[in-house]
Amino acid sequence: MREKYIETRLVNEVKKRGGICPKWVSPSFDGVPDRLVFLPGRHFGLVEVKAPGEKPRPLQVSRHRLFRRLGFKVYVLDATEDIGGILDEIQST
Repeated sequence: MREKYIETRLVNEVKKRGGICPKWVSPSFDGVPDRLVFLPGRHFGLVEVKAPGEKPRPLQVSRHRLFRRLGFKVYVLDATEDIGGILDEIQST
């Protein structure tokens, strides 16, 4: 399974829940998570999408730590079966 397939499934599931999931591209700040998840009720999370079994690069891990220190939830998604749980957790915060 490819990363793109997992990413597409994430976007579709967010839409089903009434949210949006734009891709985050930051040319001057590398290593940011792939997707921003906005769900109804002011729920927000950052999602790094990886192919199954892949891990974030060191710069990505550093950025994830930075966002977590700032109080934001950051998730690493590498399997479609984890999408529901991640979205449930975002909605519960």
